[in-house]
Amino acid sequence: MSSHPPLIDKPGGFGIYIHWPFCAAKCPYCDFNSHAARHVDEEEWRKAYLRALETAASEMVGRTVETVFFGGGTPSLMAPATVSAILEKIARHWKLASDIEVTLEANPSSVEAKRFAAYRSAGVNRISIGVQALNDTDLRRLGRLHDVAEARAAIDIAAATFERYSFDLIYARQHQTLTAWGAELREALTLAGGHLSLYQLTIEPGTAFGRRARAGRLEGLPGEDAAARMYLLTRELCDAAGLPAYEISNHAARGQESRHNMLYWQLGDYLGIGPGAHGRLHVDDRRFATEEIRQPEKWLSRVRQAGSGEAIRQPIEPKDSALEYLLMGLRTRQGVSLARLETLDPGLLDRKRLSELTGQGLLEIGSGRLRATRQGWLVLDRLLVEILA
Repeated sequence: MSSHPPLIDKPGGFGIYIHWPFCAAKCPYCDFNSHAARHVDEEEWRKAYLRALETAASEMVGRTVETVFFGGGTPSLMAPATVSAILEKIARHWKLASDIEVTLEANPSSVEAKRFAAYRSAGVNRISIGVQALNDTDLRRLGRLHDVAEARAAIDIAAATFERYSFDLIYARQHQTLTAWGAELREALTLAGGHLSLYQLTIEPGTAFGRRARAGRLEGLPGEDAAARMYLLTRELCDAAGLPAYEISNHAARGQESRHNMLYWQLGDYLGIGPGAHGRLHVDDRRFATEEIRQPEKWLSRVRQAGSGEAIRQPIEPKDSALEYLLMGLRTRQGVSLARLETLDPGLLDRKRLSELTGQGLLEIGSGRLRATRQGWLVLDRLLVEILA
């Protein structure tokens, strides 16, 4: 019997993130905790995930799981039997929401796409495909292992297999023009279901692209003004297609938003399981930030020995939760609740500057919520600095 009292579900909900750290190859722009691996002892990894979930369940009593997200890495390299076992373990230890969202990220190689039906049988009801470009030259530059024909085939199979599917594209790529991006996005919108994730390419330190950029060997990247024009065109075309932005980089028809992502952005609780996975959890009515051991073999060994791969558990003070809520929530169309901010940290906002920026049309307040406008999203980093007291 656990010594931890049952928890009342907190605002924002409760979800579980499962991190599969392995990929067929490491993409040059990727700064996620992913590792190229030719062979994985999947039986051992399955046992480890199940044990880590059982350990976590002993203190996360009484929660209702609203979302499960298999991220990576490349989770579509997992056997459907592993996905099924993980979902069965979750169902054994927690109550599941009647409309639970279960997402699995997939790469569009033909071999993986054929597994979609098996993932659906395992309990996955939403698929997210890492297409990244509808141009073979750019796919090679991005280090992707598929071509456009494979991407289209995977999207077709997803559309035939799942009621909800999404795919990702990256824009502001090397040598990409505004006209070329507009044509590519229009093509993507003919393939899309109810959701698209459209990310501006960012060059992160520690990645292959970061090293090339530092050495002056990453040519043809659009400047800030060109990237901003691509962003505005993205908003315009997606709005016209009935997929407005509900977050800076995510577009969806009404009701098709990623509930798991909204859980992050609206200060929900989520359990992170797997190498390098992060979590935000209420335990004994205190909120904690958690992080799992990053190195896959070390994580596996720790779970075998101790039942958990957790490396860090840090208390989060209410004022830090307020800042996190503001930073994440203003990225979304619905913004943040001013009453919730006030409860967490009454002194967080500079009310005078807030009023000025609202008057300039960069922020808006209505129905008790603070939101960034379309123009405000373009300069959101600056706005966040200016409205903090």
